[in-house]
Amino acid sequence: MDLTNAVAPPAESAGSAASNVNPWRFCVAPMMDWTDRHCRFFHRQLTRHARLYTEMVTTGALRHGDVPRHLRFDRAEHPVALQIGGSDVPLLANAAELGAQYGYDELNLNCGCPSDRVQDGGFGACLMMGPKQVAAGVLAMKKASGLPVTVKCRIGVDYSEDYTFLRDFIEPIAEIGCTTFIVHARKAWLSGLSPKENREIPPLRYDTVYRLKQEFPALTIVINGGIHTVDECLAHLKQVDGVMLGREVYENPYRLAEIDARLFGDTRPAPSRVEVIDAMYDYIHDELAAGNSLPHITRHMLGLYRNQPGGKQFRRVLSEHDSSREPDWDTIEAALAEVERAAASVSTRAAA
Repeated sequence: MDLTNAVAPPAESAGSAASNVNPWRFCVAPMMDWTDRHCRFFHRQLTRHARLYTEMVTTGALRHGDVPRHLRFDRAEHPVALQIGGSDVPLLANAAELGAQYGYDELNLNCGCPSDRVQDGGFGACLMMGPKQVAAGVLAMKKASGLPVTVKCRIGVDYSEDYTFLRDFIEPIAEIGCTTFIVHARKAWLSGLSPKENREIPPLRYDTVYRLKQEFPALTIVINGGIHTVDECLAHLKQVDGVMLGREVYENPYRLAEIDARLFGDTRPAPSRVEVIDAMYDYIHDELAAGNSLPHITRHMLGLYRNQPGGKQFRRVLSEHDSSREPDWDTIEAALAEVERAAASVSTRAAA
């Protein structure tokens, strides 16, 4: 079996206060087609301590597909969790064993995705209707891997949205030793809404998640959904143990540069945007040498200069490529030149 990049997590760095902080205090959500290994490596240049999650990988893909392609990652990504989609207990155990072999820090079972494809496979949000089945799967994953196994869920499904439904889902899973739950504070509609609409239309009910923490104080409860700023994170952290952000930090990745100091007490200076790009140099050159395409990496970097002078030009240069040549590091240099040109123009106007 190819275990490329299967490594142990690095030791906590000097100058960090994070070793005494709950490791789920801040998480970047698993997002299909977005949080691939290139995205996670980029995000890690912005924050040392945020917990990163893979895209959901199904048990079927790990049983019958290209396992190294699905599971390989760079050691710099630690701490990193593998999110698994599935419901068949033996297949969940197999996926968990592979996740442990590849060196992940955590396995997360998806019980929140409402897409038709996921429902057709009998997993995702529809698993909230069968907590005993989820408990059996989580227990098998724990035994097969020896890793922490967490669950990501919604507060309810369809018309089952009262607090007792969520409590009755959580309780049997906690009883078999699952101690961390990531709860999207919206219910999921299994029909009638698209996945995008399911992220926006059902109302946010943060109080339901807070109540869960109050009733199960020994559990680690991470809240997800509709959170945008670090100030909002700090407000939620007065009620729960952790926060998870998704699209906000994907579209505005430099927000991650605030996380280490404000949420983890790390006193080291945050990297500048240029320093983040410089940190990508070796990774990008290695990926290009391996035959991978620059746009597969830089698509995750498009928002780095969001709301900054030259930000639109930066995105344009990285997005629009000369068809006569393959994009390379010179493309990134050209994008940075646009930022420098815009910043100089702003300075000139301010001095006038």
